[in-house]
Amino acid sequence: MSLARLRSGFEWLLEVITMLLVVSLTVVVLLGVTFRFSGNSLGWYDEVAAVMLAWVTYYGAALAALKRGHISVPGLVFSQPRAVRMTLVLIGEAIILTFFVLLAFYGMRVIQILGGSTLVSVPIPVAVTQSAIPIGAALYVIAELVNLPTILREAWEGKAPPSEQDIVEELQ
Repeated sequence: MSLARLRSGFEWLLEVITMLLVVSLTVVVLLGVTFRFSGNSLGWYDEVAAVMLAWVTYYGAALAALKRGHISVPGLVFSQPRAVRMTLVLIGEAIILTFFVLLAFYGMRVIQILGGSTLVSVPIPVAVTQSAIPIGAALYVIAELVNLPTILREAWEGKAPPSEQDIVEELQ
């Protein structure tokens, strides 16, 4: 299987998961507002909505990483000579990967520590709700690794990603 095909399948999976989470969160929020407006507030709404928002954040961050949509400084990086540019890119990627590997590791530790605890308002294990941390971090690492060959090639060639090319040109 080619890297492009793997990337495409991974992107589709993250888009579907993120879209389902956003739609589910929307339904939960609309239910909460409707019931609150009718005078019959749902006891579980706030807690479930907060957990779902965290899930959307983690899975959405992985999708944004795959699409290379996170904030960056292409003007600074791509205006440098090749050796400096490659060094900056390698250091940046190493920091990102290290952070998310540690986040996944300690996210698993959090799940182990919380053990059999459940949410206050509904009998959902906290391990399920907190699973977004290590899973989202692992997905982010996968997204970075899938993009790494392209990132390194662009840095070597001194060519900013197409989405950032206009920024680089304006700063030069």
